[in-house]
Amino acid sequence: MGLPLEGVRVVEWTQWQQGPVAGMMLADLGADVIKIEERVGGDPARGVERLAGLLTFKTGRNAYFENNNRNKRGITLNLKSEQGKKVFFQLIEKADVFLHNFLPRVVDRLGLDYETLKAHNPRLIYAVASGYGPKGPDANTPSFDYTGLARSGIMTMVGEPDMPPLRIEGGVGDQMGAIMTAHAVVTALFVRERTGLAQRVDASLLGSLMWFQGLNVAFKLIGGNEYQRQSRKSVGSPLWNYYQCGDGKWLVLAHLQADRYWPNVCRALGIEHLQDDPKFATAPVRRDHSAELIAIMDQLFASKTRPEWLALLAENGCIATQLSDFDDLVVDPAALANDYIIEYEHPAWGPIRTIGFPVGFSETPLRMRRSGPEHGEHTEEVLTELLGYDWDEVVKMRENEVI
Repeated sequence: MGLPLEGVRVVEWTQWQQGPVAGMMLADLGADVIKIEERVGGDPARGVERLAGLLTFKTGRNAYFENNNRNKRGITLNLKSEQGKKVFFQLIEKADVFLHNFLPRVVDRLGLDYETLKAHNPRLIYAVASGYGPKGPDANTPSFDYTGLARSGIMTMVGEPDMPPLRIEGGVGDQMGAIMTAHAVVTALFVRERTGLAQRVDASLLGSLMWFQGLNVAFKLIGGNEYQRQSRKSVGSPLWNYYQCGDGKWLVLAHLQADRYWPNVCRALGIEHLQDDPKFATAPVRRDHSAELIAIMDQLFASKTRPEWLALLAENGCIATQLSDFDDLVVDPAALANDYIIEYEHPAWGPIRTIGFPVGFSETPLRMRRSGPEHGEHTEEVLTELLGYDWDEVVKMRENEVI
């Protein structure tokens, strides 16, 4: 059975995370993604072990590059050489999408701008993953995940009120930028199929993380107000809060309709005598006395383990779940059942588990097809099978440091 983007070809010229993950998402969906890297070194993500010793590294590969580049083919190409540029334009002529995350000044210097590539392929979707968008004073300013988190304001929304701004680990800004880039590409492909119109699409860290926050930004713009960080010990609704259980594990209560579920919570916690207490009977008075009620609930939750409490809460019709650490997450039954975590046979590492695709397709299910490519792994394959070069020409290009 086919994949959703089967038959779509993407030429990807990216590095690190935002651009590569956008390409990985398109590859997961079935596109033939051909990743172009420099002849020497390639994507700097290949050497990330020199920057972050906490990742898992085996047989010269690393989890960071592997995650960001699965299901792709990889080639090396010297884009500064005339022969390399010729090969590149031949690839563009056979592509549906060109994806990059380089600064405009780099792209313009190499002659890989939108107008130039459109002249070679009028049906090309030209996709750019940037830090701050294609316009304005920062269009040529370098960016990374960290700068996106900082610039978007999201670091001021994490943690308790008296804490300084906090970083969110794991490259989540790059990940969100990648999601929006892939979304833009798929939308542009849909428009082209309906109307024949090809176009350039732009997604940025700043724009993506502003959108990710959504209500935070909209409330400020529309009403002049903004969300404030709140302490869990005095948050406005004790029924919309998180609590530590007797085994040291945490759980979350998520009752947006607090009055509707207040009797259920009282039954589950064995505090029916507080249900009609004038200090706690309704949401407004519970807000006024939230610190007192949270202290009571903290003591109660500390008396049993998390599984015990989750069972009691479920029996009484409450809305609650575990607050997972990553040991919890990688064995989460919902994540496993829905293939949010998958297992496949890696050519170098053997059977491994990794993150799956977050969307399911009933008729065109996704699957792992390739591990992240080794440096230049598919160069000869692409040159000979896709572009029609013979082996003598390929050998000559390697001798001339084109590939």
